[in-house]
Amino acid sequence: MSLLTPLMIRIFSGALFLGLVLLLVYLGPVGVYVVATALTAGALWEFRGLSDRMGFRAPSWLIYPLGAFFALSGTWLRLIDVKLVLSLVLVAGLGAFLFIPGRREGLGRWAMGMAGAIYVGMPINYYLLLYGSRNGLAWMLFVILAAVVSDVAALLVGMRLGRTPFFKEISPKKTLEGAIAGMLGALAVFLFGNAVTLHVPLLHAVVIGFLIGLAAETGDLVESQMKRIAGVKDSSNLIPGHGGMLDRLDSIFFPPILVWTYTLLFGLLR
Repeated sequence: MSLLTPLMIRIFSGALFLGLVLLLVYLGPVGVYVVATALTAGALWEFRGLSDRMGFRAPSWLIYPLGAFFALSGTWLRLIDVKLVLSLVLVAGLGAFLFIPGRREGLGRWAMGMAGAIYVGMPINYYLLLYGSRNGLAWMLFVILAAVVSDVAALLVGMRLGRTPFFKEISPKKTLEGAIAGMLGALAVFLFGNAVTLHVPLLHAVVIGFLIGLAAETGDLVESQMKRIAGVKDSSNLIPGHGGMLDRLDSIFFPPILVWTYTLLFGLLR
């Protein structure tokens, strides 16, 4: 029973968090951008805390505005050239460390600020791009649901049936059996969504389902590696008794990037 209690808490809090997000999303574009803003702000704050423990504290004056720009770079701020912004960040960002405290670690802090802004901002950007496409709400929701189910399936099967270690040096509790279950869970959810509303050719739906599962598990492992480097169990205590926002978002960060790229390549959103 003691093993089930943390599991049930994780599932319940994840469902509650997802329910709140879905409620806001169904309020329309305003709700979607409220969610995007809140998730971006919380995740950037947590990454900045992790970055300090990883060796180089991301500067607030860099990570927050740049992360916000990346999050909106494909929608509200799409008229601003991303290359121009990156060029200015290169010159002004590195140049600033010639004059401000912490210049000894300036390059590392600048790099960590860039990494955090991209890590958090770009996934939010791709969700907003999906939302703005044809049948965008369905695309966004089923990508999120497939990633969430992938995470839960990997956890449940890994705890019950897992025997073969999977990236043990990063996350000792991860198993190959859990990873396979996560891939199949993502595939099942996306195939359901495709049958109900998305209606892309079956082969493309299968590929997208596997891409979501692969991206979800990669994102989970990446965040686990960051926490291991930082020497912490959770990204923060933002969710009382459970962990941080990044702990809940890690598996849904990467899928929209692969989904958007694939659908754009094959013209599935037109």
